[in-house]
Amino acid sequence: MLTLLVLRAQHTLSARGIQAGWQFLLEPAGFDVGEPRDLGVEATGPLWQALAVGLLNTLRAAALALCLALGLGTAVGLARLTPHPLLRALAAAWVGALRNVPLLVQLLLGYLLWVEMLPPMEAPWLGPGGLLLCKAGLALPAWTPTTSGGVSWPVVDGLSVSGGWVLTPEFLTLSLGLGLYTSAFVAEVVRGGLMAVAQAQWQAAQALGMTRWQALRGVIAPQALRVIVPPLTNQVLNLVKNSSLAVAVGYPDLASVTQTTLNQTGRALECMAILMGIYLGLSALVAWLGHALDRRAGVWQAGERA
Repeated sequence: MLTLLVLRAQHTLSARGIQAGWQFLLEPAGFDVGEPRDLGVEATGPLWQALAVGLLNTLRAAALALCLALGLGTAVGLARLTPHPLLRALAAAWVGALRNVPLLVQLLLGYLLWVEMLPPMEAPWLGPGGLLLCKAGLALPAWTPTTSGGVSWPVVDGLSVSGGWVLTPEFLTLSLGLGLYTSAFVAEVVRGGLMAVAQAQWQAAQALGMTRWQALRGVIAPQALRVIVPPLTNQVLNLVKNSSLAVAVGYPDLASVTQTTLNQTGRALECMAILMGIYLGLSALVAWLGHALDRRAGVWQAGERA
């Protein structure tokens, strides 16, 4: 079926005089991909390299957002079950506020506020450990063997920052926005998984003299993982796919670079095939990792029961 579809598409494109094929990936991109700074692609670079950098940018933003979502979401989920009423109310407000506002609105609003609040280039904020914050983004010291002492310190150089490792406002907006938004869903997944464990398990742990933390870590969490992992995998998939909203804040992720490539070359079929294939591969990888973690959680639960 797939072969017939491809042959039909080739015949239709040929009949209309539209070029098809993958040779265009070797042609000059015609546009710059300036992020990340050390791996950016100039307009004279090949298109395949620009797409590869776009994929790298997607993975960078998704990885940071995932770490934030898992850490913050787990903390908020636990806070929703705490006996402290104020902390429980704050956690519920956090979940309700983030889940009920569209992600695109959060990204646009966050980007406008973030850029407006950043210190100007003429008076950057200098933090501990060589941190530098200005309109160009957040810059951190970076280790490099080419400098004396092995550390490259960020400094303001006109309208940009030279040296160090620079995280642009666009990258930070996307990563923080995705992470905060997904943390609300992760919190509910964690809360639901913990509540799925029978209350008698808490009582049995307390009868053995365990503290609440010891009971959670040694008794409740291993049993709750079987309930948490499947919906948590779905939230990771949503996070990766939602990263395509990076175009709204000007971050050159895979979707943004692919759209620019399509506009430059007119190869809609090939560009969409590349985009769909990569996202399908990422989804399959995340699903496989979630399945492996779910099987491992089953082993842990069986060990606890034994």
